[in-house]
Amino acid sequence: MSSQIMRNMFQGPQGRGVEAELECFYMRSHGRKVARIHMHDWLILILLVIIEIGLNVIHPFYRFVGKDMMTDLKYPMKDNTVPLWAVPVYAVLLPILVFLFIYFKRRDIYDLHHAILGLLFSILITGVLTDAIKDATGRPRPDFFWRCFPDGIDNYDRWGNVVCHGNESDIREGHKSFPSGHSSWSFAGLGFLALYLAGKIKVFDRRGHVAKLCIVFLPLLMASLVAVSRVDDYWHHWQDVFAGGLLGLTIATFCYLQFFPAPYHTEGWGPYAYFRAVEETRSTRRVDRPVNEIGLGIADTNQQFRQDRPGPGLDSSSPDYHSYSLDSDVESGKV
Repeated sequence: MSSQIMRNMFQGPQGRGVEAELECFYMRSHGRKVARIHMHDWLILILLVIIEIGLNVIHPFYRFVGKDMMTDLKYPMKDNTVPLWAVPVYAVLLPILVFLFIYFKRRDIYDLHHAILGLLFSILITGVLTDAIKDATGRPRPDFFWRCFPDGIDNYDRWGNVVCHGNESDIREGHKSFPSGHSSWSFAGLGFLALYLAGKIKVFDRRGHVAKLCIVFLPLLMASLVAVSRVDDYWHHWQDVFAGGLLGLTIATFCYLQFFPAPYHTEGWGPYAYFRAVEETRSTRRVDRPVNEIGLGIADTNQQFRQDRPGPGLDSSSPDYHSYSLDSDVESGKV
């Protein structure tokens, strides 16, 4: 009884969407076609990767930092609570695992391909924008003082700007506070996952099941905790994580809507390409079906006509009838 209630709770409204669920598009039969159609999109992704690498190679803008500004920049240097290597794990690999799980359940290559493509676009566009703004802004991190003066002895030039004598890589990283990369990447990946789940479990089906919202909020909660950790570790100001989270979630929404209807739409559980493929498949079936039916109808009519046409004085069930029918066909030129 309880399992039936759970199934009903996670079922969406009836209609065209339910009919379309009957169609399956496998990776083996349609995967190459889908990848070929979106070949240029994958090339753009490669270009975004190259740009992202370049933005991390160049030096950021070294903003003026005076002595009176050091009041808010003397927080201690700490290690990352969430290391950098962990960000792609939970923001990219975790959503892809969810996409694969859905694929093995529904066998829809369009859904799998577009979900992965949309996620990667969300992550890379967010990364490029984040690092471009970081390099252009050059805002010092809350622990900039100890990056610049690791021995605690500060030094300034005649204009009052800092003259750092710390590790070059620490100083360079100290000018990349705004916006937070951890926050933007987290909301770009997990925000996309939240939208994807909202569509798949039909959160906005007007049935009032708040349990669905709790599932959707889990990725957003995870991204929020990562953002908070950046402030707790004194790597970012609160404005940095707020701007980064807003940027990542905005890009995730735009990228998701490029491939999927809005989660509140009645067809929000599947990508646009899936419904187009369903329409093409069914239209092809409707075209082929009348031709086959006409051919079968003609054959049935001929057979019925022969059965209803006995020879003179012959019963249709007698052996002589079939011999007579064959002779008649030869004489009329049919055989």
